Amino acid sequence: MCMNELVLMSIGSLLLLICVLVSVAFLTLLERKVLGYIQIRKGPNKVGLMGIPQPFCDAIKLFTKEQTNPMMSNYLSYYFSPIFSLFLAILCWMCMPLLINLYSFNLGVLFFLSCTSLGVYTIMVAGWSSNSNYALLGGLRSVAQTISYEVSLALILLSFVFLINGYNLMDFFYFQKYLWFIFMLFPMALVWLSSCLAETNRTPFDFAEGESELVSGFNVEYSSGGFALIFLAEYASILFMSMLFSVVFLGCNMYSFFFYLELMFISFLFIWVRGTLPRFRYDKLMYLAWKSFLPFSLNYLMFFMGIKILLISLI
Repeated sequence: MCMNELVLMSIGSLLLLICVLVSVAFLTLLERKVLGYIQIRKGPNKVGLMGIPQPFCDAIKLFTKEQTNPMMSNYLSYYFSPIFSLFLAILCWMCMPLLINLYSFNLGVLFFLSCTSLGVYTIMVAGWSSNSNYALLGGLRSVAQTISYEVSLALILLSFVFLINGYNLMDFFYFQKYLWFIFMLFPMALVWLSSCLAETNRTPFDFAEGESELVSGFNVEYSSGGFALIFLAEYASILFMSMLFSVVFLGCNMYSFFFYLELMFISFLFIWVRGTLPRFRYDKLMYLAWKSFLPFSLNYLMFFMGIKILLISLI
C-alpha cells in the first residue's frame, strides 16, 4: 500500500468518525424532541435556536464533570469498557458499502457479526467490574438478551448470503437495482427490525436499563465521561442498524439522497417505538427470541438454501 492511499484512508476514516459522532449528537436531539411531542410537551428549546446546540452543551457538561469510580471496583476494566464499547460501535461503520473503496470489504457481513459479538463483552465487563449487584444483574440480563437475538440476526444475514451469493455488502446494491428486497421479504424485514431493537437494547426490549426493576442496569455506577461513552456507543449502533436495514432491504444506493432519508426514517422508527410501546416481560422476550424468531429465520434459511440447490441443479 503506497503512502498516498494510507493518507487518503486516514482522512476518510477521520471524516467518517466525525460524521458519525455529529449524527449521534443530532439523533439524541431528535429523540428528545420527538418524545416531547409524543408526550404533548416541548423538547429541548432553551439553548440557542430551537435548542439545536443542546447535544453539544450536554456533551461539554458530561465530559467536564468529575470522574468518579466505586471504591471496590476493578478499576482498569471499569475504566476501559465504555471506551472499548464506543470503539466497537464506530468500528462497525468501516464496512459501510461506499463505492469510493475507503476500505475494500469482501467479507463485510462477517465483519459486522464479529464486531456486534464483541460488543457483548463490553457490557459484561462493565457490569462485573463495577462490583455492584445491581450492575451485575443488569449486565447478565443484557448479555443473555443480546446473545439470544444475535442468533436470529446472524441466520437472517446468512439467508441473504445464500440469496446474493457473497458476503460483500456492496452486492446488495447490485441485486436491488430494480426491486427492493423489502417487497419480496416483508416478514423478514419486520423480524430484522425487532431483532435490531433488541440488539441495541431499545424499548420495548430495554432490560439493560430497566428502571422499574433495576436502578439502571449495567451502567448504574457510571457517571460523567463513562456514561457519555456508553450513551454514544448505543446511539452509534442505532444509526448503524438503521443504515444496515436500508442497505439490506431498501436499495443500498449510497449516492442517492433518498437513501439517507430512509436511514433517518428507520432511526425515527426506533424513537417512535420508544414513545409508544411498554416494556416486555423478560420471559416473554426470551420466548420471542427462541420460540418465534429462531424457527422463523431457520425456515427462511432452509427456503433460500432449497432455492439455491434447485437453481444449481437446473443449471
